[in-house]
Amino acid sequence: QVQLVESGGGLVQAGGSLRLSCSASGGIFSSYAMGWFRRAPGKEQEHVATISASDSPWYGDSAKGRFTIVRNNAKKTAYLQMNNLKPDDTAVYFCAAGAPTRLSQPDEYRYWGQGTQVTVSS
Repeated sequence: QVQLVESGGGLVQAGGSLRLSCSASGGIFSSYAMGWFRRAPGKEQEHVATISASDSPWYGDSAKGRFTIVRNNAKKTAYLQMNNLKPDDTAVYFCAAGAPTRLSQPDEYRYWGQGTQVTVSS
């Protein structure tokens, strides 16, 4: 069993930055791909970024050029650095862990955190 806890969300003005953290317990952290998804009101769940167990990152279109995903296996934590935030980034951000074959598909991830709210004001 793996437990995931997100933190770092909050209120920020457009153009600002936030760093989200996903702390894991249980399981073998280094063996999992770690992903970030987001859900905004009235919108479908969207894949933001994933970092593989071998430390290779992938990004959704909305994240490319602005967000960076990293992992620290010693701390059992994954991070999402978000720069140049826009109002359209407002959403609940969820951390997920698993062994996905399709990295952008939520059903491919077994474990999920509770989410952290990010609000970007214009």
